[in-house]
Amino acid sequence: MFRALADPTRRALLDALFERDGQTLVALTAPHDMTRIAVAKHLRLLEDAGLVVSRRRGREKLHYLNTVPIRLIHDRWVSKYTEPWAAGLAGLKSELEHPMEKVFEIYIRTTAERLWEAITDPTIRAKYHFGARIESDWTPGSRYTLNHPGADGPLAEGENLVVESPRRLVQSMHTLWSEDAEREGTSRVTWEIEPVGDSCRLTVIHDQLSDTAPPELYGGWPMILSGLKTWLETGQTLTTPGSLMYGEP
Repeated sequence: MFRALADPTRRALLDALFERDGQTLVALTAPHDMTRIAVAKHLRLLEDAGLVVSRRRGREKLHYLNTVPIRLIHDRWVSKYTEPWAAGLAGLKSELEHPMEKVFEIYIRTTAERLWEAITDPTIRAKYHFGARIESDWTPGSRYTLNHPGADGPLAEGENLVVESPRRLVQSMHTLWSEDAEREGTSRVTWEIEPVGDSCRLTVIHDQLSDTAPPELYGGWPMILSGLKTWLETGQTLTTPGSLMYGEP
């Protein structure tokens, strides 16, 4: 990853996605005095490093900044020194395409079945999701709630739109933990699990967000997924201040 970040052109491409996520190759090439082929090679290196995720939408190929690897570096080396300052960076962009879509990708050494269990089991979920438990019977069309023992009511609720164990889970999500979050209304979260050798690639897509959605709705995903990876691979929980901030009392 550090090799990918060493090149100024690749850093400029990441900056461009930081400012406006979900861009095409044409849009990313426009500010640079180079061919599309050259920019495509830089994007491929960033994808190989896990810093960029691309997804097809019709005939277009859109590129997204993936903050999870950066969060993992933060959790390992940065947090014990500069957590209060660095946590603000996780809020990410404010002026994005309509509607807003966030894509996060991470590789975890585990099986698809164990990963699915970690996503749907309330006790395991609480170990990496800021102490919050998720409750549902996990049938298509069923309701779920995200609950924390220190809260008066659910932090979030929604419907399980698609349940395909252990590969794909699509949920509507209405956040209730603050007035700003509740005012945003309903968004959608998709969990996609793909086995790769002795590991799984987990892609989380948080979309159907308005262009004015507050960062508190999506800024926590890098820490949540870092905690999920840590738990499944080591059996330990993250101990960064941000991870413990809303942990179980």
